[in-house]
Amino acid sequence: SVLVSSASMAADLTVVSWGGAYTKSQVEAYHKPWMAKTSKSIVSEDYGGGIAEIKAQVESGNVTWDVVDVELSDAIRACDEGLLETIDHSTLPAAPDGTPATEDFLPGTLHDCAVANIVWSSVYAYDSSKTRNWNTPTTMADFFNTKAFPGKRGMRKSPKVTMEFALIADGVPVSEVYDVLGTEEGVARAFAKLDTIKDDVIWVSAGSDTPQLLADGEVIMGATYNGRLFALIEEQKQPVGMIWDGQVMDLDGWIIPTGLSPERQARALDYIMFATDTTRLADQAAYISYGPARASSAPLVGKHAELGIEMGPHMPTAPENLKRAFLMNYDFWADYRDDLDAKFQAWLAK
Repeated sequence: SVLVSSASMAADLTVVSWGGAYTKSQVEAYHKPWMAKTSKSIVSEDYGGGIAEIKAQVESGNVTWDVVDVELSDAIRACDEGLLETIDHSTLPAAPDGTPATEDFLPGTLHDCAVANIVWSSVYAYDSSKTRNWNTPTTMADFFNTKAFPGKRGMRKSPKVTMEFALIADGVPVSEVYDVLGTEEGVARAFAKLDTIKDDVIWVSAGSDTPQLLADGEVIMGATYNGRLFALIEEQKQPVGMIWDGQVMDLDGWIIPTGLSPERQARALDYIMFATDTTRLADQAAYISYGPARASSAPLVGKHAELGIEMGPHMPTAPENLKRAFLMNYDFWADYRDDLDAKFQAWLAK
């Protein structure tokens, strides 16, 4: 197929993303229809995230990537460093009812150099085969309640998300989490809450670790990415329940590195405009449980392409799941990451 060919072939467009089921969802929803519409070819390449490779290409004057899917925090950093083209949001396609893209994309999803495509979340899940004797957990506070829900917890070995979860469990309203975490008292409060479960936590580093611990019965609850849990529950049929309360939402988006010829730059922009229209973003949700970044896409989200189940309820952006959700604050973590990393490591070592 023309789809994923070797880079030695002169592709009309090189689109770079994260591989696996995620890239597959983009190939089906974006690449194939764009190629059919334009008669142009796409080479799909995988990478591991970050901005090092983009920076190296731009600085060497040899830019081989046309469009890259990056985490929004990286898009902001690369944009600040002058590595990316700015994207005029007024050129993005309007919603079917005529609502301009600038009003249709969810708040915080459009940036100077990036157009968001998906919303994904950090949530927690529980082993439902072991919860027969309990009431089922429903809130973030339940994750921290080892009396009512005894057993091990799986958590990412990082202050990011972990500290937000602790404050939400301790009763901080989602709208105030970063205000509180930006104070010495707030940091102490988060660690005090984490102290209550510290002896019961298995710390993990990879996204696949917590689902594996749940599947193996090593933990009773675990915090991880919603798409991984969807696969665990719906594709692998594991007895696991997912809790959306206090979900921390994050974003990926498309960027264009600087240094492309005007022709390639125009083609890259054409692809982004196509791939982020209302229909295309809804189409991607047929392959993976990450929410479209546009409000008008939500009603169009249908069934999983292979499993035949309705995908709407599995999206971070489903109205029912948004009740106590909040968006990762990139600026906060840019400012405080080093400091909180050091404090987190010191706390772990205690």
